[in-house]
Amino acid sequence: MRSSAIALLLVASACRAGMQVAGGPHTDPAQLEAFGRLPVHMATAESPATPAQVALGRMLYYDNRLSLDSTVSCNKCHPLAGAYGVDHLPVSFGVRAQTGTRNAPTVYNAAGHVAQFWDGRAPTVEEQAKGPIVNPVEMAMPNGDVLTQRLRAVAEYRRAFAEAFPGEAEPVTYDHVGVAIGAFERGLVTPSRWDAFQAGDTTALTPAERQGLNTFTSLGCPTCHRGPYVGGEMYQKAGLVEPWPEQDDQGVYALTHRPGDRMVFKVPSLRNVAETAPYFHDGRVATLEEAVRRMARYQLGRTLSDAEVATIVTWLGSLTGTIPEAYITPP
Repeated sequence: MRSSAIALLLVASACRAGMQVAGGPHTDPAQLEAFGRLPVHMATAESPATPAQVALGRMLYYDNRLSLDSTVSCNKCHPLAGAYGVDHLPVSFGVRAQTGTRNAPTVYNAAGHVAQFWDGRAPTVEEQAKGPIVNPVEMAMPNGDVLTQRLRAVAEYRRAFAEAFPGEAEPVTYDHVGVAIGAFERGLVTPSRWDAFQAGDTTALTPAERQGLNTFTSLGCPTCHRGPYVGGEMYQKAGLVEPWPEQDDQGVYALTHRPGDRMVFKVPSLRNVAETAPYFHDGRVATLEEAVRRMARYQLGRTLSDAEVATIVTWLGSLTGTIPEAYITPP
């Protein structure tokens, strides 16, 4: 009921927003309120991300020594400089060129999501960071103890962990590895022209982009792609109206085995989506245009015209943010 009510409100707002005014399409303020504002930093009271933890997390993020054979770092699958946190592969390569089954999503803005991974099995980026390290096809460490023993042998890491976790009898722990990487990732925020527009700069979006926003909203897309991250706030079934064509990955069902969780995945954020191809949990869709068409057909039961697809893609381009170059500089 709550999602349906939101959808009806958004559609009503879009109808009001469809009127043309001088300077381009009118955007109803109610549309913008449905999205909210991107935070400057994604730290929380539970995860304060101190400067020392951020510095340590930056070191760990770029370090190949977190993998068994010292060939894979977090940055290998989630490259931060210029690539918007993705490697542009359907599935990433881990140690010994092994591959998993799901696409590696961007780490930019991810700390603000409701959960991590496509199935939400990690509640925070701090927990998520520990998963790939011990995954046998990703970084392949046998366990967290093997990694901490390796890190304790490095004087620079002993000092950095002691500074990041003062007063701890043994600061170099596997949990602290996750906390530090998470602290760094909580600063990976990419504000865009969309945020400037939301803040009141009516010139930040072109008339074509504003028309794309109106189309996106009138179709009901913000029912799922809502909030500051334009997604990342909820779970949804892939194939809500019409069955999703690929059924080999059943999403959350693989964790819960509840029939209602079949084909349910975390709704991805659309921030930087124009720069993070390929798309969906399996990376099978190469272009943003095709991704938009799929969403309309399988989630909404709509066949979009080329013009509708083009205008939505135009607006999605305004969600491409600024990479924080100074913040992501390797140590």
